[in-house]
Amino acid sequence: MPARKVSPNEQAFLEKVMQRSSIPDIYDARDITIVVLRSLRDLMSTDLADRTESDFTDEKIALLWKDDNPIVAALSKLRPPLKIDTETFLRRIRQEGGVPKNVSPESAVIAVFSAVREELSPERNKEIASFLPDGLKVMWEQI
Repeated sequence: MPARKVSPNEQAFLEKVMQRSSIPDIYDARDITIVVLRSLRDLMSTDLADRTESDFTDEKIALLWKDDNPIVAALSKLRPPLKIDTETFLRRIRQEGGVPKNVSPESAVIAVFSAVREELSPERNKEIASFLPDGLKVMWEQI
């Protein structure tokens, strides 16, 4: 199956992720971004996840935020936010994200977080930072 085309705004967003983490391929950057965003959403209440989605001004970038699996998306609306620590979050990125060997999960997370922060309002950035465990909060606030 051919890979889905990347829109110009989505490409610019993913290129930031690539440059900030040394991910060599735009499609790897997209896959890792999706896993980081899914993991971040899992830490949030449904209300905050919905507010964050509506805060994205570009539709294609907002699609990266939204879970494309309808069953997972429905279940995530029913369950409470997950309580996981930074190490568990990073392990999930390492295992599910397909992070290249020369890229650390930490640098991938920081790259995605910083690109996302640029897309969201200051209020939303502050709201997201307020619920993150300490290690992820430090990564979220790095630029």
